[in-house]
Amino acid sequence: MSILQLSRRKASAACILAAVFSGAFCACGQGTLSVGPIADAFVATGPTDNLANDNFGAAGALALAAGDLPNGQFQTVMQFDLSSAASTFNAEFGAGDWTVQSATLQLTSSPHNNSIFNAPAAGQFNISLMQNNSWVEGTGTGGTPTTDGISFNSLTGTYINASADQALGAFHFPGGSTGVNTYTLNLTPGLTGDILGGDDLSLRLYAGDNNISYLFSSHEASPNGPELIITAVPEPGGLALGLTGLAVFSLRRFIRLPRDLAEARRGKNAGRS
Repeated sequence: MSILQLSRRKASAACILAAVFSGAFCACGQGTLSVGPIADAFVATGPTDNLANDNFGAAGALALAAGDLPNGQFQTVMQFDLSSAASTFNAEFGAGDWTVQSATLQLTSSPHNNSIFNAPAAGQFNISLMQNNSWVEGTGTGGTPTTDGISFNSLTGTYINASADQALGAFHFPGGSTGVNTYTLNLTPGLTGDILGGDDLSLRLYAGDNNISYLFSSHEASPNGPELIITAVPEPGGLALGLTGLAVFSLRRFIRLPRDLAEARRGKNAGRS
């Protein structure tokens, strides 16, 4: 083999190596998917507990508010079907070959246009992952409540599990009745497991101080309803294994090059003599 051939071979190896590594790094890209709720509802006590058994599942707005405010306490629940997220990421990265990088809840503030609500006010609120997904959205509205779905009393008496529900973070509402706010959730084992498994997932939003009153659009107010924005990335294991194999192969090839080059020079010198 001539020196020129070895040089060309070395250049070709470098090009192939660059192409393979380029493809590997491209495979490292992330995927993002937004999922809207299949059900959501606010529940309320009312100023005198007069709304505690009522359902508001078909209302165009959702709400959370502190219990000390004039119109009483409000909480919101929302449920997401994550099967589409799991199937999308399985198709993109390979079944089970991905992990969750982030999960963000997006809410669009809603105007204060019903007398049952407290006026919007800035403050802190909490989000938790509920273990009980069996609640029913119902058909009640702010103007016409019903009793065919979740209510404040059924939420607190049946669906909240203080020992099993998982805290996903404490967040700040800046106030106002317009605009979009996003909240990055803590990736607890339950949240990550639900996303990876493509399961149904229920969130509960409730006041974290004595001041907050937050109104935001429900999924009935599409396209301004809540969105759970999930970002996934490939599992590092498969990529690392592939790159390790490539590195070993490349190292062996480049270790041989100096020896091949020396043999080629000896052959060239022997030909001259």
